[in-house]
Amino acid sequence: MFTTSIGTHLDPSVPGQDLDRLLEKAGLEHVRYHDLRHSAATFMLVQGVHPKVVADMLGHSKVGLTLDVYSHVLPSLQAEAVGKIEALLASES
Repeated sequence: MFTTSIGTHLDPSVPGQDLDRLLEKAGLEHVRYHDLRHSAATFMLVQGVHPKVVADMLGHSKVGLTLDVYSHVLPSLQAEAVGKIEALLASES
């Protein structure tokens, strides 16, 4: 996923070390790249991005994997869906 400036393989620990240095310099807590990935996926789902799009962006081969991993955000999405249906029905009456 990461390469040097000349395109050769990068030691797998280097990106994490670089991130650690940047976070420390900014006065922020330690976070892993995986944590950032998880947060991005959660934010996208909560904002209504279609799960298939999220799955594709994460490189998941099946949308079911994405839905299984991020099911913790689905109850709020379901509540939002019910609210949208209620609003639609109320506007039609």
